[in-house]
Amino acid sequence: MPAKKHEVGKVLARIERKIDLILGSVRGERHAKNVENIKREGALDIMTLLSLPDHLRKTALTLIKLGRAVADDVAKETGRARAIESAYLNQLVRMEYVWRKRVGKRVYFSAEKMAESKGLRPLEEIA
Repeated sequence: MPAKKHEVGKVLARIERKIDLILGSVRGERHAKNVENIKREGALDIMTLLSLPDHLRKTALTLIKLGRAVADDVAKETGRARAIESAYLNQLVRMEYVWRKRVGKRVYFSAEKMAESKGLRPLEEIA
């Protein structure tokens, strides 16, 4: 019984922190990251993810989970066709939230913050 009380306490504390963040953002105390900074970092923070349409959010979250992947890997995780995932990934690249790099015949995508240091570049630099 004490373990359940402890778990409930943790959940309530997390909920309270989230409510504080929401109230702070409504009051203007906490602002989302500037879109240009997000694009420059190549990162997808929570506010960016929430602003994406559902289909792109699912692809982006899967890519974050996988780290660096090809469209086939993302398609296996999401259960969608490879061609659809490839289109969604390229759309995220055009939006500058995801990086890509061609290695031989394979095109790798990444949403990692340090993607640039690993040799991955935005679409404009590859073309």
